[in-house]
Amino acid sequence: MTTKSNSFTPDLDWTQIRETSKLLNLSAGQVEDMLITADVSVDTLTDSFTSMVEHMQTIYNHLQDLDDSPSREEALKSCTETSARIQDSIIAFQFYDRLQQCLHHVTSNLKGLSSLVESPERLYNPFEWHKFQMEIRSRYTMESEKIMFDAVLQGKTIEEALVIKEAAEAEQTDDDDIELF
Repeated sequence: MTTKSNSFTPDLDWTQIRETSKLLNLSAGQVEDMLITADVSVDTLTDSFTSMVEHMQTIYNHLQDLDDSPSREEALKSCTETSARIQDSIIAFQFYDRLQQCLHHVTSNLKGLSSLVESPERLYNPFEWHKFQMEIRSRYTMESEKIMFDAVLQGKTIEEALVIKEAAEAEQTDDDDIELF
Protein backbone atom coordinates (compact mmCIF):
# COMPACT_ATOMS: atom_id res chain seq x y z
CA MET A 1 0.00 0.00 0.00
CA THR A 2 1.46 3.32 -1.03
CA THR A 3 0.46 6.47 0.74
CA LYS A 4 0.79 9.95 -0.59
CA SER A 5 3.36 12.15 0.97
CA ASN A 6 2.08 14.46 3.69
CA SER A 7 3.44 16.92 6.21
CA PHE A 8 3.92 14.13 8.77
CA THR A 9 5.94 11.94 6.42
CA PRO A 10 7.22 14.20 3.63
CA ASP A 11 9.10 12.78 0.70
CA LEU A 12 10.01 14.05 -2.76
CA ASP A 13 6.30 13.97 -3.73
CA TRP A 14 5.30 16.40 -0.94
CA THR A 15 3.82 19.75 -1.99
CA GLN A 16 2.40 22.69 -0.13
CA ILE A 17 -0.38 22.74 -2.69
CA ARG A 18 -1.67 19.32 -1.58
CA GLU A 19 -1.46 20.42 2.06
CA THR A 20 -3.36 23.64 1.22
CA SER A 21 -6.01 21.62 -0.58
CA LYS A 22 -6.46 19.33 2.43
CA LEU A 23 -6.97 22.30 4.73
CA LEU A 24 -9.43 23.94 2.33
CA ASN A 25 -11.44 20.72 2.20
CA LEU A 26 -11.29 20.40 5.99
CA SER A 27 -12.68 23.94 6.36
CA ALA A 28 -15.48 23.20 3.89
CA GLY A 29 -16.31 20.00 5.74
CA GLN A 30 -16.44 21.73 9.11
CA VAL A 31 -18.83 24.39 7.79
CA GLU A 32 -21.04 21.74 6.18
CA ASP A 33 -21.13 19.72 9.41
CA MET A 34 -22.22 22.78 11.41
CA LEU A 35 -24.91 23.60 8.84
CA ILE A 36 -26.35 20.09 9.17
CA THR A 37 -26.35 20.35 12.96
CA ALA A 38 -27.90 23.81 12.88
CA ASP A 39 -30.60 22.69 10.44
CA VAL A 40 -31.92 20.19 12.96
CA SER A 41 -32.19 22.88 15.65
CA VAL A 42 -33.80 25.42 13.36
CA ASP A 43 -36.28 22.85 12.06
CA THR A 44 -37.24 22.03 15.66
CA LEU A 45 -37.70 25.71 16.49
CA THR A 46 -39.72 26.35 13.34
CA ASP A 47 -42.01 23.39 14.06
CA SER A 48 -42.42 24.59 17.66
CA PHE A 49 -43.32 28.11 16.61
CA THR A 50 -45.77 26.84 14.02
CA SER A 51 -47.42 24.62 16.62
CA MET A 52 -47.61 27.53 19.08
CA VAL A 53 -49.34 29.71 16.51
CA GLU A 54 -51.89 26.97 15.87
CA HIS A 55 -52.51 26.50 19.62
CA MET A 56 -52.83 30.24 20.14
CA GLN A 57 -55.43 30.37 17.38
CA THR A 58 -57.36 27.54 19.03
CA ILE A 59 -57.28 29.31 22.39
CA TYR A 60 -58.36 32.55 20.71
CA ASN A 61 -61.29 30.78 19.02
CA HIS A 62 -62.41 29.25 22.35
CA LEU A 63 -62.18 32.62 24.07
CA GLN A 64 -64.36 34.15 21.36
CA ASP A 65 -67.13 31.74 22.37
CA LEU A 66 -67.10 32.91 26.00
CA ASP A 67 -69.27 35.69 27.41
CA ASP A 68 -67.86 39.19 27.42
CA SER A 69 -65.76 39.99 30.45
CA PRO A 70 -62.60 41.96 31.21
CA SER A 71 -60.68 38.69 31.66
CA ARG A 72 -61.86 37.42 28.27
CA GLU A 73 -60.81 40.64 26.56
CA GLU A 74 -57.40 40.57 28.23
CA ALA A 75 -56.92 36.91 27.27
CA LEU A 76 -57.89 37.67 23.64
CA LYS A 77 -55.45 40.56 23.60
CA SER A 78 -52.69 38.33 25.02
CA CYS A 79 -53.38 35.68 22.36
CA THR A 80 -53.15 38.28 19.60
CA GLU A 81 -49.93 39.77 20.98
CA THR A 82 -48.34 36.35 21.51
CA SER A 83 -49.23 35.24 18.00
CA ALA A 84 -47.71 38.43 16.60
CA ARG A 85 -44.49 37.88 18.58
CA ILE A 86 -44.27 34.31 17.34
CA GLN A 87 -44.77 35.50 13.75
CA ASP A 88 -41.98 38.06 14.28
CA SER A 89 -39.73 35.25 15.51
CA ILE A 90 -40.47 33.14 12.46
CA ILE A 91 -39.60 36.10 10.23
CA ALA A 92 -36.34 36.54 12.16
CA PHE A 93 -35.40 33.01 11.09
CA GLN A 94 -34.99 34.41 7.58
CA PHE A 95 -31.59 35.55 8.83
CA TYR A 96 -30.68 31.90 9.27
CA ASP A 97 -31.71 31.17 5.69
CA ARG A 98 -29.43 33.96 4.50
CA LEU A 99 -26.59 32.72 6.71
CA GLN A 100 -27.07 29.17 5.47
CA GLN A 101 -26.99 30.30 1.84
CA CYS A 102 -23.80 32.28 2.47
CA LEU A 103 -22.11 29.35 4.19
CA HIS A 104 -23.09 27.01 1.35
CA HIS A 105 -21.40 29.46 -1.01
CA VAL A 106 -18.30 29.44 1.18
CA THR A 107 -18.08 25.64 1.24
CA SER A 108 -18.63 25.42 -2.50
CA ASN A 109 -15.96 28.07 -3.06
CA LEU A 110 -13.48 26.30 -0.78
CA LYS A 111 -14.03 23.00 -2.57
CA GLY A 112 -13.69 24.67 -5.95
CA LEU A 113 -10.52 26.44 -4.88
CA SER A 114 -9.12 23.16 -3.61
CA SER A 115 -9.85 21.51 -6.94
CA LEU A 116 -8.24 24.39 -8.83
CA VAL A 117 -5.12 24.41 -6.65
CA GLU A 118 -4.72 20.61 -6.93
CA SER A 119 -4.62 20.72 -10.73
CA PRO A 120 -1.28 22.00 -12.10
CA GLU A 121 -2.90 22.58 -15.51
CA ARG A 122 -5.48 24.87 -13.94
CA LEU A 123 -3.38 26.36 -11.12
CA TYR A 124 -1.10 28.33 -13.44
CA ASN A 125 -3.76 29.20 -16.01
CA PRO A 126 -5.24 32.71 -15.55
CA PHE A 127 -8.25 31.78 -17.68
CA GLU A 128 -9.11 28.94 -15.27
CA TRP A 129 -8.89 31.38 -12.35
CA HIS A 130 -11.14 33.86 -14.16
CA LYS A 131 -13.61 31.09 -15.03
CA PHE A 132 -13.68 29.95 -11.39
CA GLN A 133 -14.17 33.53 -10.16
CA MET A 134 -17.10 34.01 -12.54
CA GLU A 135 -18.62 30.71 -11.33
CA ILE A 136 -18.41 32.02 -7.78
CA ARG A 137 -19.99 35.35 -8.75
CA SER A 138 -22.79 33.65 -10.68
CA ARG A 139 -23.87 31.74 -7.54
CA TYR A 140 -24.56 34.96 -5.66
CA THR A 141 -28.20 35.94 -5.61
CA MET A 142 -27.91 39.14 -3.58
CA GLU A 143 -26.52 42.29 -5.11
CA SER A 144 -24.58 43.05 -1.92
CA GLU A 145 -22.65 39.77 -2.31
CA LYS A 146 -21.71 40.69 -5.88
CA ILE A 147 -20.61 44.16 -4.81
CA MET A 148 -18.34 42.75 -2.12
CA PHE A 149 -16.95 40.12 -4.50
CA ASP A 150 -16.21 42.77 -7.15
CA ALA A 151 -14.49 45.01 -4.59
CA VAL A 152 -12.19 42.18 -3.44
CA LEU A 153 -11.31 41.28 -7.03
CA GLN A 154 -10.50 44.94 -7.66
CA GLY A 155 -7.89 44.67 -4.92
CA LYS A 156 -9.78 46.24 -2.02
CA THR A 157 -9.04 44.94 1.46
CA ILE A 158 -11.73 42.93 3.23
CA GLU A 159 -12.39 45.93 5.48
CA GLU A 160 -12.84 48.24 2.46
CA ALA A 161 -15.04 45.69 0.69
CA LEU A 162 -17.27 45.40 3.77
CA VAL A 163 -17.66 49.19 3.93
CA ILE A 164 -18.61 49.28 0.24
CA LYS A 165 -21.10 46.42 0.74
CA GLU A 166 -22.67 48.07 3.79
CA ALA A 167 -23.01 51.38 1.92
CA ALA A 168 -24.76 49.59 -0.95
CA GLU A 169 -27.11 47.83 1.49
CA ALA A 170 -27.91 51.14 3.22
CA GLU A 171 -28.63 52.78 -0.12
CA GLN A 172 -30.91 49.93 -1.09
CA THR A 173 -32.74 50.17 2.25
CA ASP A 174 -33.19 53.91 1.70
CA ASP A 175 -34.76 53.16 -1.68
CA ASP A 176 -37.24 50.80 0.06
CA ASP A 177 -36.22 47.96 -2.19
CA ILE A 178 -36.46 44.46 -0.85
CA GLU A 179 -33.48 42.24 -1.45
CA LEU A 180 -34.60 38.71 -2.16
CA PHE A 181 -32.25 35.82 -1.59
